[in-house]
Amino acid sequence: MDTTVIFQFLNGIASHNNREWFLQNKELYEEAKSCFDMLISKTIARISTFDESVGCIQPSDCTYRIYRDTRFSSDKSPYKIHMGAYINAHGKKSNHFGYYLHLQPGNSMLGGGSICLPANVLKAIRQSIYDNIDEFRDIVEDPEFKQYFPVIGADFLKTAPKGFPKDFPYLQYLRCKEYICEHHIDDSFFEQKDFLDRTEVIFRQMKRLGDFINYTVDNMEDE
Repeated sequence: MDTTVIFQFLNGIASHNNREWFLQNKELYEEAKSCFDMLISKTIARISTFDESVGCIQPSDCTYRIYRDTRFSSDKSPYKIHMGAYINAHGKKSNHFGYYLHLQPGNSMLGGGSICLPANVLKAIRQSIYDNIDEFRDIVEDPEFKQYFPVIGADFLKTAPKGFPKDFPYLQYLRCKEYICEHHIDDSFFEQKDFLDRTEVIFRQMKRLGDFINYTVDNMEDE
């Protein structure tokens, strides 16, 4: 499929982030949105070949509005300059680990994870990693995984989280507040005929981390 129209719109809105330009180019936006929804539909179909839980998800379940919430931001630009979709069988606001596709000229990526976790869930995930560090390392230090996701997590604590020893040799896996992984890609990635095949390969690797995280989240919900 051709993603050219998506990047055409995103380049335009990045240069002219105002209501006048958007209204004048509303048809371009609608075309880009339709193309993006088709991309997400095809991506969901690919992911469902190895993660059946997402099989019933529709693009409308995982995509976001183009309009920015500017109420609490100093940046009053009315529109986002990217298109993203968070593919998660439990919903966009779930504590579960999900898949994320982000299109933005010069800053596109394939990634995923669990963000904005409640304190008790975050602590449980850290405890699970601590208790099963060999299993966790087998996933995130596997060269097949690490070629796409060299860094695990974001927004790191400066020291050990409360309740964990400061001399734990793999402390970097406990210090993150957001359990995510990201693989940044050039815009040309989407010009390749096999980009959906390559997307499937990358997300398939990421599922291994997702399964580890989701096992803990599922156990907490069953309690």
